[in-house]
Amino acid sequence: MNKLFAPFAVCCFMIMNIAHADDQKTDNSLTFNVAALSDYRARGISQTRFDSALQAGADFVNIPTGIYAGTWLSTIKWVEDQGGTDNIEWDFYAGKRGHIITNLSYDVGVMVYTYPRNDLRTNANSTEIYGQLGYGPTYAKYSYSVGNLFGFANSRGSGYLDVGANIKAAFGTTLNLHAGQQTIANSSSANYVDWKIGISKNFGFATGALAVIGANTNYYVGPAPDFVILTKTELIVTFSKVF
Repeated sequence: MNKLFAPFAVCCFMIMNIAHADDQKTDNSLTFNVAALSDYRARGISQTRFDSALQAGADFVNIPTGIYAGTWLSTIKWVEDQGGTDNIEWDFYAGKRGHIITNLSYDVGVMVYTYPRNDLRTNANSTEIYGQLGYGPTYAKYSYSVGNLFGFANSRGSGYLDVGANIKAAFGTTLNLHAGQQTIANSSSANYVDWKIGISKNFGFATGALAVIGANTNYYVGPAPDFVILTKTELIVTFSKVF
């Protein structure tokens, strides 16, 4: 738990300082989000063994500085499948975003993934630092694990490269493209590439999305007796709302 304290404390410290930095409401933005999905995929891997998931979160942004902090939760199954008892993922994050020049944006921060009971043999809680550059609708992001990653022993220094684009298309839709490469330190057999091709549209009352997601590995499987491959290509439906 000590590994989680520092980034969590940073997140709380930033929220408290931002909230007291300026009394003008227009300088700050607090939003909430909820979502229902046919399957929760993280980096191409099903976290719910192809079952549906419910998600919710909150985001605070100080607009003049670009400093932000937030929290997010989702139902999961993979920890239970590995012999634990958790069915919730609870994340915390904080960072700073802005523009270097016109059309060239940046985003740097820390992400903490927690599993409240955390009773796997190897601590499943994980902390990553990340940096992202964006140009127009395209982006490239790299996340670096400062400790063990998602229950892999001796996996400090693992990395995930995420590149993609969100391109405006016809009829108010957005084309969502992504490719990622996960590298697990000291466990090369767990390395893989994942991808997504999707489309989304804001209908006002909610945003709907369809995405085909897959990965080039059979390493990640569900529990006995089926041992279903958790990275098989799948069409996923999502409805979300920000308010």
